Amino acid sequence: MQRRSRIGLWGAGLFLVLCLSFTGAAFGQEEGGIDTGDTAWMLMSSALVLLMTPGLAFFYGGLVRRKNILSVLMQCFICMCVMTLLWVTVGFSLAFAPDMLGGVVGGFDHIFLKGVGFEPWPGTRIPAQLFMIFQGMFAIITPALMLGAFAERMKFGAVCWFTSLWLLLVYSPVCHWVWGGAEGFFSQAGALDFAGGTVVHINAGIGALVAVLVIGKRHDHPHSTSPPHNLPFAVLGAGLLWFGWFGFNAGSAVASNGSAVNAFVVTHVATAAAGATWAVLDRLFSKKSTVLGTITGAVAGMVAITPASGSVSAMGAIAVGLGASLFAYLAVSVVKEKFGYDDSLDVFGVHGVAGMWGAIAAGIFATTVVPGNDTSGLLEGNPGQVLIQIKAVLYTVVWSGVISFILLKVIDKTIGLRVTEQDERIGLDLIDHKETAYTLVD
Repeated sequence: MQRRSRIGLWGAGLFLVLCLSFTGAAFGQEEGGIDTGDTAWMLMSSALVLLMTPGLAFFYGGLVRRKNILSVLMQCFICMCVMTLLWVTVGFSLAFAPDMLGGVVGGFDHIFLKGVGFEPWPGTRIPAQLFMIFQGMFAIITPALMLGAFAERMKFGAVCWFTSLWLLLVYSPVCHWVWGGAEGFFSQAGALDFAGGTVVHINAGIGALVAVLVIGKRHDHPHSTSPPHNLPFAVLGAGLLWFGWFGFNAGSAVASNGSAVNAFVVTHVATAAAGATWAVLDRLFSKKSTVLGTITGAVAGMVAITPASGSVSAMGAIAVGLGASLFAYLAVSVVKEKFGYDDSLDVFGVHGVAGMWGAIAAGIFATTVVPGNDTSGLLEGNPGQVLIQIKAVLYTVVWSGVISFILLKVIDKTIGLRVTEQDERIGLDLIDHKETAYTLVD
């Protein structure tokens, strides 16, 4: 036992030496305009963001019924495959190439990664292909976020077609508006969206809501209750999302600098504030603080801080997290109940509503104290920033809502959106994949 302990200590020491050697060799050096420290951080951030999609799969998978967990896992996993191929061939160009169609979307200058090599991407000190793949991880998880809204009833083929077309016709244009450089008209207007409040969360939240309204309710909703079949899976998924979100937000600095540090700190603070707030709300209105409520609140906090992570301080992040839980709680507990739509896993309530709050909150709490941010918010005497943020939210809502509706209707008229009532009763694991998640043996 002592020999094994010594071997373990030697192994840990060797690993630490290698990490320190790598850090010392990497950070602060430049090779042909490439900063090796920035490159190392962005490689890690890309991996962290990719991890979020399996985290999302476990988060959603634990919340659905046992007969549908594999379908959710498969839908998330296929997004990792298909969205990657679409992004590297077409999507990146539509998002980041120079304007086409009057600035609605990027052109085809970078189709099949033409001109995207290992030279620095403009405005950064990292290779162009690294910038491309980091953005590609966002392109994977954004369509996947919508899956929870229509879980347990959409055909697998329809899921593949909808998410694929949505990536190209909804996500890529909004990405171009926000992050397309000087040509993006959101950035020209001065809208603050550091890591994807409009691009990712409002975009996906509205697309999810439209999908729910078009596809309709589950056959037994709301008459038959369907509690989460595996809450520990959902907690694991929420934890992986929290971990990966550091790459999502801090990586959006596209450098290893003070802006990344601030984004890292406020992401953690807002998430903690939101999780604690939801636990308190549960206690006040339901007499018990629930695990499901707390992890839902934490995710709402991550969502809300995303657009504001490059412009608010740690103290502002507390207010962002608190508001995220409050507004998402109202959306899930009051608004959904009042209007009766069947958003299976509250994608609109958490991502859509908390995303809207986060985008507007950036205009309220933005401070020039944050490294790399030169835009003040309402509390620093710039109320106009709130109006700019509201306009960005509205543009995103309209674009995502209209195009998503058209795509869903076309798919429904061609291959059909949802499975039959009998198939829904059996469960999508068997119907779509001929597999079951749990096999009981003697």
